[in-house]
Amino acid sequence: MEHGKVALRILRYAVATIALCVCATAFSQPWPGTKPIRIVNVFSSGGPGDILGRSLAAKMADTLGTSVIVESKPGAGGAIATSFVAKSAPDGYTILLSHLGSHAIVPGMRKDTGYDPVKDFEAISQVSLGPTLLVVRNDIPVKSVRELIEYAKANPGKLSYGSVGVGSTTHLAGEMLSMMGGIDMVHIPYKGGPEILNDLLGGRLSMAFIGISGVLSFAEQGRVRALGVSTIRRSVNTPHIPAVSETLPGYDLNSWYGLAAPAGTPRPIVLRLNQAVNDALKQPDVIDVMKKGGIDPNGTTPEESAQFVKAEVEKWAKVVRDLKLATN
Repeated sequence: MEHGKVALRILRYAVATIALCVCATAFSQPWPGTKPIRIVNVFSSGGPGDILGRSLAAKMADTLGTSVIVESKPGAGGAIATSFVAKSAPDGYTILLSHLGSHAIVPGMRKDTGYDPVKDFEAISQVSLGPTLLVVRNDIPVKSVRELIEYAKANPGKLSYGSVGVGSTTHLAGEMLSMMGGIDMVHIPYKGGPEILNDLLGGRLSMAFIGISGVLSFAEQGRVRALGVSTIRRSVNTPHIPAVSETLPGYDLNSWYGLAAPAGTPRPIVLRLNQAVNDALKQPDVIDVMKKGGIDPNGTTPEESAQFVKAEVEKWAKVVRDLKLATN
């Protein structure tokens, strides 16, 4: 019996020693090794975020020497994916394709998101600027943002605008226009952009803010009238379309994307990821994908990204308070 206990102790010691050696070897391996890196997308597969993420992933894989995959975790305005990454191991293998909605607007509206958009992440880089396009129905007798405001003041409550839901970027774009322009419009939420466009073309909706890629061709065909982009400056993709801010100074809704890692991710890993994504953003085929999606490349340093995100969180928390949109 005593010999059996001794043998068992020796076996346990041997197993523990082997485990320690395996762990030490694993931690001594240079990152990323051959392990794949996962970019988590806050929106559905096949959407703009998924397309953008996959174009970046292919080029980042070349730089990092390992596979980079994109995984979509849609739901709750992007909060599901964002919370998932915030709680992931800070080892550089799970990173977030962050977005204005999930990273700045949703936390201002809800306190139960399960993540702090600043404290729970290490900023890697901004990726893109994403203007939305203000379009009106053809029979609305306006050809500029100024004329739209004048028409809305002369016809209070008669103009309607569509969005993809309460608290969405398209909703807040319309609410900011109402607030800053001093006008009264009716908000109509829809399930998605195609339904908004159908009602615009069918004469059942007055106007909307829609992603450039989803509506520009209709504007070019003369089926709707484009009045302005939502970003503070004109888009490089549509320089002929004015910014709303040229009429309403300070108006700015930038539907941006960025990359972020869980808080505590080692600095050398953050810097390598930053180099990989910024290299990707310079590639002609990535630039072409972004141009077709109506978004502009915007690579930054980690420090610039962190400052940008912090400012966006503070800005949109105030906008949500001013518009009384917070739900808890």
